[in-house]
Amino acid sequence: MDDAVRKAAALIEALAYIRRFRGCRTVIKLGGSAMEDPAALHATLQDVVFMETVGLRPVVVHGGGKPIDRAMVAAGLTPRKIHGRRVTDDAALAVVVRVLRDEINAGIVRAIRALGGRAVGLHSDTLQALSGTRAPAAGPDGAAIDLGHVGRVTGVDAGLIENFTGAGVVPVIPSLAMDAEGGWLNVNADTAAAAVAAHLRAEKLVFLTDTAGILRDPSDPASTVSHVDAAGCRALVESGVVAAGMIPKVEACLDSLAAGVGKVHIIDGRLPHALLLEIYTDSGIGTEIVA
Repeated sequence: MDDAVRKAAALIEALAYIRRFRGCRTVIKLGGSAMEDPAALHATLQDVVFMETVGLRPVVVHGGGKPIDRAMVAAGLTPRKIHGRRVTDDAALAVVVRVLRDEINAGIVRAIRALGGRAVGLHSDTLQALSGTRAPAAGPDGAAIDLGHVGRVTGVDAGLIENFTGAGVVPVIPSLAMDAEGGWLNVNADTAAAAVAAHLRAEKLVFLTDTAGILRDPSDPASTVSHVDAAGCRALVESGVVAAGMIPKVEACLDSLAAGVGKVHIIDGRLPHALLLEIYTDSGIGTEIVA
């Protein structure tokens, strides 16, 4: 009976948040170990189905760096990156598109449907959510370095996305943009998710990562910064608390806040039901960033 009462108390705690966020758009960036671990992915997609069922309007944006690396090696190709960005020639692009669109995206859509939800992959000529343009990298001397079919998002079809969310269907968007000539561009999944959230004026943007959030001490998960505003976030970058691979993620967070997104969350996607714990409980589990 005590266990049943605790469950009822959890539902009552969630009730206020369910009512508050009903009809709101939430963009979820899925990546890292949250995609590599089948159990973690299953729990995350259960959360997505729950969110849609209780009236939230989730949108999933995903990358697939590790699976792409493995697929390239299997195809006899050597993955190359410059400043963390994948060099994507014609051969690499074919692998990137196949893995993101035909394997990962299709798998997520199937899994959501198997859990009782409805989902659609937005990655075709008539259902293409992201458009973009090529974006070279900057070399040490400031000169542009050609990365091949690598780009940045310049447009998001918010109307297309909202048509599906309004009908109770979860859009699942791979980190692929289409250029003006109809060719594919490999884009960074963090910045793609931030662009989608900005164009939708989403209430929330959630990054599922391999850490508990922004940590004051990288070796201590208990040092998670639970709440910070944009100015405080910039100060953490300047002081070196936010470093290395977390910097572009935090920059994407700040860009989305500046564009009108309500809140950004960085949470550990390896934790079962991290999405529900962050959004529907008083304490949350990760870092919440506000404007």
